[in-house]
Amino acid sequence: MAADIPNQPVDIRIATAEDAHLIHAGLMIIARHLEAKGKVTATPGDLRKHGFGPQPAFTVLVAEIGGEFAGMCLFFQSFSTWRGQKGAYIQDIAVEERFRGAGIGVALLRHTAAHVRAGGGTYLRLSVDAKNVSAQHFYQRMGLAWSEEERIHAAYGDAFEALAGQHESGV
Repeated sequence: MAADIPNQPVDIRIATAEDAHLIHAGLMIIARHLEAKGKVTATPGDLRKHGFGPQPAFTVLVAEIGGEFAGMCLFFQSFSTWRGQKGAYIQDIAVEERFRGAGIGVALLRHTAAHVRAGGGTYLRLSVDAKNVSAQHFYQRMGLAWSEEERIHAAYGDAFEALAGQHESGV
């Protein structure tokens, strides 16, 4: 894998709408790693529609080596009401398998932090699939602490529709 890669610099840039297919490919890398390809319903068109234009829902940094897609980090702005500070939530980091071990993940995480700091942010947050032990170890090595105090709760599909359809307090 990484041993076969010539010693070339990693170029990291902000994605454009034309990169929607690369972003989608990054999502599929994660899905394959987690054996969850069938769970990805987003299309490159969805990513183009929501990630680019006057009010983008997210930002993506794309890593390339020798002009080849090596990985990506998708994140969006967040705000900590308790801290009173801006930051970012990393939704997805993916590295092409053949580039793993070449420092792509480290470079993406550092560039993301620098990008967030340049925009006035002071923190990064992310969640990681409970089965993705290699990612958990990577984040810990990079200094991201696991929060034992928090749990993610989510409403998707019918649960979201039921919640959004309630106009009363529900009591």
